[in-house]
Amino acid sequence: MAKQTGKDKQTSKEQRPQKLAALKTEDKPNQDVPAPRLATHYRELVVPQLKEKFGYTNALAVPRLTKIVISMGLGKAVVAGDKQRMDVAERELTMIAGQKPVRTKAKKSVAGFKVREGQETGLMVTLRGARMYEFMDRLIQLAIPRVKDFRGLPAKSFDKQGNYNFGLNEQVVFPEIDSASVNYQQGMNITITTTARNPDEGRALLDGFEFPFRKEEDKDGRPVA
Repeated sequence: MAKQTGKDKQTSKEQRPQKLAALKTEDKPNQDVPAPRLATHYRELVVPQLKEKFGYTNALAVPRLTKIVISMGLGKAVVAGDKQRMDVAERELTMIAGQKPVRTKAKKSVAGFKVREGQETGLMVTLRGARMYEFMDRLIQLAIPRVKDFRGLPAKSFDKQGNYNFGLNEQVVFPEIDSASVNYQQGMNITITTTARNPDEGRALLDGFEFPFRKEEDKDGRPVA
């Protein structure tokens, strides 16, 4: 085999940056990642609707989503010594949210519940930006319609700042979870944080996303217009 001369080695070194640049160019996608569907829906449809309804003159004053917090309480399983359940719940919540949750710890000891300070008692994940809109889309279009005997979410679960809080009893309503492989039924709490200034603005914002609120009924069980 012929040995490389000093000139050949120098030429190969000069070609390395060009080869690396070519590889980086090939790795880049040809098109930019599209914005989440609900983000586009909010910008094109919800913002004009809210500006007309509440009389906003500045688009920045229109209420918007800031974050979605998903939490699971596993205190009973931890107290019972079922450490495996925490690992399973963490894996399932990661699949649901598309982001690894953090393990929450007890701030103080409670003898009545056999909980010690610093003990891991639950899971929590905070979604922002594109992941927040994508989770919201899957929640409305796929997960909530799979809830058994669903009659709508309560419309009065807003706080004074227009944030909405509700719970789900089962994790299997999300299509990412294989119901055949689930050994534990685990509920979760979901908090949707907004920039609304009152419950009416928060309700109007979520109505713009076609959030399935429960219709008010009269004494005979008929929906109130």
